[in-house]
Order: sequence, then C-alpha cells, then structure tokens
Amino acid sequence: MDKNFINYHILISHSPSCLNRDDMNMQKSAIFGGKRRVRISSQSLKRTIRTSDYYETKFGEASIRTKHLDLLKDEFLKDEEIKKEYSDVIQDALERFVKTQVTTEENDDDQSDEEKEKKPEKKLAVAPWIKEEFKILCRIVKEVREAGLTPEEKEKAQKDHDKQKKPKKGEKKPPEYFEGQIIDKKIEAKMKDNKKALLAAVASAKDVALSGRMATSGLMTTIDGALAVAHVITTHAVDADIDWFTAVDDLQELGSGHLDTQEFSSGVFYRYASLNLKQLQLNLGLIPDIDSGETQESRNAALDIAKHLLHLLTTEVPSAKQQSFAAHNLADLAMVSFSDIPVSLANAFEEPVKASAGGGFLKPSVDALHAYWGKIHTGYGLDERTAVFSISKKPPELMTEKKTLAELENWVKNNGIETAR
Repeated sequence: MDKNFINYHILISHSPSCLNRDDMNMQKSAIFGGKRRVRISSQSLKRTIRTSDYYETKFGEASIRTKHLDLLKDEFLKDEEIKKEYSDVIQDALERFVKTQVTTEENDDDQSDEEKEKKPEKKLAVAPWIKEEFKILCRIVKEVREAGLTPEEKEKAQKDHDKQKKPKKGEKKPPEYFEGQIIDKKIEAKMKDNKKALLAAVASAKDVALSGRMATSGLMTTIDGALAVAHVITTHAVDADIDWFTAVDDLQELGSGHLDTQEFSSGVFYRYASLNLKQLQLNLGLIPDIDSGETQESRNAALDIAKHLLHLLTTEVPSAKQQSFAAHNLADLAMVSFSDIPVSLANAFEEPVKASAGGGFLKPSVDALHAYWGKIHTGYGLDERTAVFSISKKPPELMTEKKTLAELENWVKNNGIETAR
C-alpha cells in the first residue's frame, strides 16, 4: 500500500480579529510552551469548512447536525420523497435512529427510592443526520410495519408475555411490548441486509466520512473519522488588546446608546490536519473493510477529496466578528506531505517565535517550520513526499516547491508524484 497519511501544515497570518470566542466572550486561548497563544478550536474550523460555498460546490450537501427531532422532522419533510413516501413513519424512524434511555446518576447511592424508581430521562446528543441514509431507514421501517407479524411471531410474542413474572411494582408488560421487540429485531436484520446501501448513503455526506460520527445506541452507526484536525494556535505568544467601543445613537443628543468592550489580537496561526486515506476510502464505501487492499479507483477518489481539503484549509476563515474586523486572510504557506504516519509540526513553535529584526512573526514562523521539519524528517528517517506553496520564501531542498496553490492541489491529486513535463 502507498503512503496512507496526508499531513497538512498551514501558516496563516490574521490581521486584528476575534475569530473564536469562549462563553465569556473572550478569545479562545491555550498555554503552549509556557506562553499564552490565541486559539481557534478544531470544531470551529471544521464547521467553517463544511458550511462554506466551496464545500457545497465540490462535495455537495453536508449532514444536518442537531438534537432537536421536531425541528429535524420539519426539515426532512421539505424533501419531496420523504414527504410523499414516508410521512407516516418518519417519527417512528427518528426515534428508532437515536433510541436511548440514560441517566447520569442512575446508580447513585445518595438517591432516594422514589428517585431511583423514576423512568430514565431520554437525552439526545447533537448528531450528524444524513438525509439519504435516513430515507433508507424510513423505507425499512415502512416495509416491516406493512408486512406485520407472522402467526408464528405473534404466538412467540404471546408466549413471552405469558412467561414474564409480575414485577414487585407496576403491571406486567402487555403483548404489544413483546411484538414490538420482534419488530425491532426485524428492522435491525434488514439494516444489516442493506449495509452496502447504507454505506453508500453515508458517503453522500463527505463531512461525516471525514470527521466521523459517534453513536451510543439506536440504529445510527458509529463512523470512525478519517480526518484529524488540531486546534489552531499562534506560533508566538500573544497579549490580547481590548477594543472599547460605542454605538452612537443618531437621535440622542449626548453620550452613546451603547458601550462595551471586545478582546481581539493579531498573529500568525499554525493549522494542522492529518487525513487517513484508507479510512476515508472505507467511509466512502469504496472498500469493504479496513484490511482490504485499495484500488486505483478508490485511492483516486480519496485523493480528489484530499485536494479540495487542501483548498479549504488554506482559504476558509471562521466568520466570528468578521463584520467588525474583516480578517479575510489567505494562507501564507501550505506544506503537504504523504507519509506512513501522522506527524504534527506544532513543536516547531513550542518555544514561541520572536519577531524578526524588521518586525513581524511570519518570516521567523516559516523559518521555524522549515527547520523543525528538517530535523524530524532526517532524525526519524521519515520516508515522505513533501511539497510546499509559499508566498514568502523558497522551501528547503528536500521539499518540492510549487509556485501556486493550484499546482500544489494538483500535486496532491496526483498522489504526490511529479508529472512528466
């Protein structure tokens, strides 16, 4: 198998801005190398990517992330096929997809007997819903419900009902409960029979194929993410500034209509992401399992996504406070390597970069990244194919230089191999 990981290393200098805030309306930050760095969370960056126009153009419709089933139902009913074919089963399908009963203190010894007897509260987490996948589930639920139970299945449900012991409190479960259990098993069996179609449906939402999905119960399946994205941090220490601002009331004679403060800063940010090409091919339904060999066709499909991912990582910027700061900056450097392992170069900045003699953090950040890559590449004997697009400086000899981002994107699409001129 060829190199399985693509490592993306991006340097991007942002003018004064506040691109990601915490619950106190302050810039997100982190301590790294003993110094405060401004931070953009990986969640923020991934959401920016999947909601971008470029994503929709190249990858199509993203998943819908929500925990509100009532709102999701309304959203799904906007689809003509769901509205026409499955409006009578959509509620049942939604609840089966996330079926869960949990309590955080279910076995707490401090609970009273009355509290322990309470029915567990249903709690739903925000999850990615894929429309094409949900259509298949609706079809399965409808087929099983319309087919009903055979006489043998009804007889079994009745026997299970008759065999149950009367609980200390409450009543016995009705026959419908045991019939429902049989229906549940039939739906789950049909889900397994439709595994290939479900994988193809998951592949329709590239954000889930990339970022994965965690499911703890119900019919929603867990997908291992193919893309790992680090929290973005500044390459240097940052002391934030405070903007004391006013909103002038045009009809008020004296003073301001509103006074407030906003933390902001500027800096050079390091973005890192690693793409597992084999996992991506599995999530796209192009190979049957992780141990299967990849084909040229399946690898090419993954490389096409990798190419567009590079474009997104170098051009998309979180939208927070952009109407006030307009920090619409593009990447100053993009380094991509095909490798046998994921390798972050964040430690190039563990000792915070100092401003150059002429001022500025970009040039010393580029120098630090190049130097650290050389040490890791040589010291560990990494067998990598690496190429760089930079608007400020030529890369070291062991890297391939690309004059434009488009050239680097095509290099990724071509599996990191130079085409004959």
